[in-house]
Amino acid sequence: MIGSVTESVWHATRNMAEAVVAPFQDPVIRLGVTGLSRAGKTVFITSLVANLMDRGRMPQLRASAEGRILAAWLQPQPDDVVARFAFEDHLAALTATAPHWPEGTQRVSELRLSLRLAPTGLLGGLSGPRTLHLDIVDYPGEWLLDLGLLEKDFAAWSERALAKARVRPGAEEFLARLDRIDPAGNLDEVTLKGLAQAFATHLQTARAAGFSDCTPGRFLLPGDMEGSPVLTFAPLPPVADPGRRSLWRESERRFEAYKRLVVKPFFREHFARIDRQVVLVDVLGALARGPQAFEDLRTAMADILGAFNPGRNAWLARLLGQKRVERILFAATKADHLHHAQHGRLTALTEALLREARDRAEFAGADTEAMAMASLRTTVEDRVTHDGETLDVVRGRLSGSDRQVAQHPGDLPEDPARLLAPARAGAEDWPLQDYEVQEFAPAPLTLRPGEGPPHIRLDKAAEFLIGDRL
Repeated sequence: MIGSVTESVWHATRNMAEAVVAPFQDPVIRLGVTGLSRAGKTVFITSLVANLMDRGRMPQLRASAEGRILAAWLQPQPDDVVARFAFEDHLAALTATAPHWPEGTQRVSELRLSLRLAPTGLLGGLSGPRTLHLDIVDYPGEWLLDLGLLEKDFAAWSERALAKARVRPGAEEFLARLDRIDPAGNLDEVTLKGLAQAFATHLQTARAAGFSDCTPGRFLLPGDMEGSPVLTFAPLPPVADPGRRSLWRESERRFEAYKRLVVKPFFREHFARIDRQVVLVDVLGALARGPQAFEDLRTAMADILGAFNPGRNAWLARLLGQKRVERILFAATKADHLHHAQHGRLTALTEALLREARDRAEFAGADTEAMAMASLRTTVEDRVTHDGETLDVVRGRLSGSDRQVAQHPGDLPEDPARLLAPARAGAEDWPLQDYEVQEFAPAPLTLRPGEGPPHIRLDKAAEFLIGDRL
């Protein structure tokens, strides 16, 4: 309890200090970018920064269209202990002669982009140009799911994790090991380590199969914590009165240590300081993996919003340490995998899929938006005749191959309930047709001076996220 009070006081004191000095410094927007695996976080940040520096493809960003952004340049980030987002390396990968996807998000990283803005308003001529700093914080969405663990004890988490393991792929070895041990027996490090590794393997398999809610997140992306006691535990069946040196009690202790030493510092140091947030969602990927993966994505997104503490805050609330996320963008990525005629349906499906999550945010006072977008356009549109029927398709190079293909993954329904209803009912297959989405590789680019990489609605996303501050 004393530790929790101390953390709250420290957090409030830091926000108070930031609020006091803010009027004497250039304004800063902290933009958080997250999404579960394969959602496209790295590409989103790379393309956003490149297109804010060379704004020829940003007509829907009003400040750019009206010529109010005079310059944009990268500066050293303000957090000296946080890794710098490797923007130059990622852009080089996307614009190489043989372009390839950059490495995905493995840890928290940050980048500061400074924008020089023309003066506006009646007194603009007296004040001169001003500077706005955009601090972009990249972090794995799997870690964000861990914030839900703060409200659970070990017994509750174990019950839920075991129930999921019994119906998800890749849990056979873990469940077999679990059957061979006595959770009330004395702790054996070799046994617990093997159990934890088998559980981590199950989480990796479940994630690869399209399931979204796979906690603890550091079991998927351990980083330099791999092999440490704080990542050496696993869910266990209930024990009536576990002894102090039992396997169950030690797993419980390590679960609490994980929350205290891993989850809470992440929330305090990074997540709790976010002003605006992008949540990238691979809706098409979940759709292609079937109703169960689709429903799991829906529930995971709703759980994530419980951690955002969204809404507008008055200056006094900020001063007292109650900072909130003001704007949240839910973006269905990879819109370039569909013909533009399907983009409206993809947006409607995304809105329906995230309805519960958006309702929570809007009830708390946050501005939210959902849209279909592509941070980097990898395809061109075409029409083909197949079995006497004219189909709208997209053409591109298959990922991991030199083969060019035309893709029509299937028409999305006008009514999203035709997909949401069977997913919520636990259907194993879609009732009408399968949706197969091939992954495309980035296409070779030829950029004219002043142009960033091609995209779909990235300028509209930027307008929603930061346009009011430009």
